[in-house]
Amino acid sequence: MFVSLLYKVARQLLAVPAVLLRRETSKEAKLLVLRHENAVLRRQLQGRVRYEPADRLWLAALSSLIPRRRCTQVFPVAPGTLLNWHRKLTAKNAFDAVFEAEDMEIFKSPPRAPKTNAHCERVISSIRREVLDHTLILSENHARRVLAEVSTALQ
Repeated sequence: MFVSLLYKVARQLLAVPAVLLRRETSKEAKLLVLRHENAVLRRQLQGRVRYEPADRLWLAALSSLIPRRRCTQVFPVAPGTLLNWHRKLTAKNAFDAVFEAEDMEIFKSPPRAPKTNAHCERVISSIRREVLDHTLILSENHARRVLAEVSTALQ
C-alpha cells in the first residue's frame, strides 16, 4: 500500500514540470532515465541486470514524461514491461483491500509451491461434500462450530 502511494506521489510530482515545460521536460526525463540506468549498471557490474522495486518505481514514473513513440529508444526495458510495472504499482493492493474491509485475513501462497492452491481447493471441496452437503447450516455461528468440529476431526 505504501509503495503504491509513493508511486502515485512521484508521478504527480513529475507531472508538474511536464505541464510547465513540455519540450524541456522530455529531454530532462531522458537524462534522468539514463542516469538511473547508469546507477543500476554500476551497482551490478557482472551478470544480468536486475531492477529492484525502487528502480521499477522510478522508471515507471518517468515513463509518463516520455512520448510513447520514443520509449523504446530511451528506456532499457520494453514498453510492455513499463506498463506491467505501472499496473502492479497502482493496483497492487486493490483486491486485498476488499477482503481487509471485511476483516478477512489474507494468506499469501508460499514461493515455489505451485500446487498449494490445488491442495487447499481439494480440502475445501472435500469438507463441502462430506460435511456441509449433509448438514443444514442455521447461522454463521453454527457454521463455525461445524467447521471447528471437522478441523479437529481431520487433525
